[in-house]
Amino acid sequence: MATLPHVVLSRFDHERLERLLEKLGPRPDLDALREELERAEIVDPADVPSDLVTMNSVVRFVDEESGAESEVALVFPGHADAEKNRISVLAPIGSALLGLSVGDAIDWPLPGARTRRLRVVAVTYQPEAAGDPI
Repeated sequence: MATLPHVVLSRFDHERLERLLEKLGPRPDLDALREELERAEIVDPADVPSDLVTMNSVVRFVDEESGAESEVALVFPGHADAEKNRISVLAPIGSALLGLSVGDAIDWPLPGARTRRLRVVAVTYQPEAAGDPI
């Protein structure tokens, strides 16, 4: 696996995700997300760069293997809806995108011992940058 990109999380997102993971308890399928939370740089919501993928952001990314580009909203599990391109942060791709900035790429493990290299192309909406309550 390549060097991991720098990950930045807002203090608010970090706290909510820590509480969620604590509530869910130990689960091997969430180990990668736990590792991302542990290595992340934590910043105040006011200091979040506008090109950063935060919770409730809409992000466009490319699967570098297939060249397929997708746009999804990164949401908490209760708000996930595949038909509306709302992906849970607990899904492998959701966990991979969290905390990345435009231009960052990450090799992320998927079910079935597969790995995908995902690269963030754009953050088309971010609640912190939009000044929306989070």
